[in-house]
Amino acid sequence: MTDAKNRTPTERHDDEYDAAHEPVRPRRKGIYVLPNAITLAALFSGFYAIVAAMNGRFEFACIAIFCSAVLDSLDGRVARMTNSQSAFGEQMDSLSDMVSFGAAPALIVYIWAFKDMGKLGWIPAFVYISGAALRLARFNVNIGVVDKRFFQGLPSPAAAAIVIGMIWAFDDAGFKDVTQTPWVVWTAFGMTLFAGLSMVTNAPFYSFKVFGGRRTVPFVVLVAIALAIVLISQNPPVGLFAIFCAYGLSGYVVYGWRRAKGRPVSVISTSTDEPDEKGLHH
Repeated sequence: MTDAKNRTPTERHDDEYDAAHEPVRPRRKGIYVLPNAITLAALFSGFYAIVAAMNGRFEFACIAIFCSAVLDSLDGRVARMTNSQSAFGEQMDSLSDMVSFGAAPALIVYIWAFKDMGKLGWIPAFVYISGAALRLARFNVNIGVVDKRFFQGLPSPAAAAIVIGMIWAFDDAGFKDVTQTPWVVWTAFGMTLFAGLSMVTNAPFYSFKVFGGRRTVPFVVLVAIALAIVLISQNPPVGLFAIFCAYGLSGYVVYGWRRAKGRPVSVISTSTDEPDEKGLHH
């Protein structure tokens, strides 16, 4: 083996050339722990809700879905606060939402009300789960062109809250075997169809994304929040159900009001005064 000092200039040049042109190994991409751990917790809540419903524990199933909704609202905010957004996290969040706010509510309401209806009971449950899948897919492809102040169609967590809130309210009122109570079954039939179809409408539902530490809101908003807290504290099942039903109707109210005023009803590139919407209106 030739000593490095005894190498000719040509040999040393060849060694330097080889070292400079060695293929660079790509850096291994890691996965951010905190936001994805929250997403996994939301996914587990949806899974637990299904298991609880299968065992007839509908109150626990409903609480688990609402816990999943809270966790779902946190993971994205935590990712932005810690600057740990990633494409992996976005896909993970969508898959978690499909389970917790798509499959879980459809299965829970089917077990709770529709299991004795035969194939007729498949209709509202499948319409709901299909609506959730279509809603999430459309959200993912339209995320860059939708006015950030509104959602295009009812968000899947809100749709799940309507269905699950209904089950929780009836269960809390003492309706334990609703398959033997036709009017409750048909109420659930209609509410599930409403929630499922509302997810695929073009009605604009307020996103509340303008709320934040650097934004100001009218005083009446704080009054409304205070009233909502009081309503929920008096009877959580009924309070949550009433609030999300009102939200589920709000998109159609906004849609009708805009049509009556002759204003655009689509949420695709409708805002021209928001900084986040620049470049979407050519």
